[in-house]
Order: sequence, then structure tokens, then C-alpha cells
Amino acid sequence: MRKIIICLFFLMAFSVTGLYAHGPGGEGHGPLTEINESEAGERATQLIVKIVESGKLDASWAEVHPAGVKKQIFNGSPEWVVTFDNPEEKDPAKQKLYVFISIYGQYLGANHTGS
Repeated sequence: MRKIIICLFFLMAFSVTGLYAHGPGGEGHGPLTEINESEAGERATQLIVKIVESGKLDASWAEVHPAGVKKQIFNGSPEWVVTFDNPEEKDPAKQKLYVFISIYGQYLGANHTGS
């Protein structure tokens, strides 16, 4: 009998804690909303700053503003491509940086080739 009571106690304890696993109000759930061109540029700029802070890009990139923002289809899905030009970059092949953002604002990647 004691084993049954202990098992029931643990069963109830673990079933109740699952209710609080996602935080108050179910944050992070619900329909995704698309961002517009301006928001894509802002998010890409914030990402550039984070990449500079991580040491993967030269500090001169932190002051660069988007040169262009366009929506394109990649692998059947639309995404934002934000282009940055940095004439202070010493390597001519790396003076242009492309940041890829989903239409919902999630960072997808960045490179110097645009592909």
C-alpha cells in the first residue's frame, strides 16, 4: 500500500509541473507574424552588432547600415535578404555582407556571397 501511495504522489507531482513548463500565458506560442522590410533591416543590423561583439566580424561592421533589403524565394520559402556594404573592409571579396532573415524575423544565416 505504501508503494502505491508513493507512486501516486510522484505521478501527481510530475503531472502538475508540466503545466508550468512554458511560462505564464503560453509565451512563444501562437501564430507567427510576418515582419516588413523595415523590421528586417533593423533585425539584420542588430545581428551584425552581435556578430561583431562575438569577434567574427571587424568592428567597422558595427557602424554599417543596410544598403538594401529585398524579399526572395529560397528553397520554396520567402525570406528577407539584407545587404550591407563596408568599404573599410580590407578584403574586397568581403566588403559586401548578406544577412538572411525569415519572413517571421528569425536569423537564418549570413555570408559574403549572397547564396
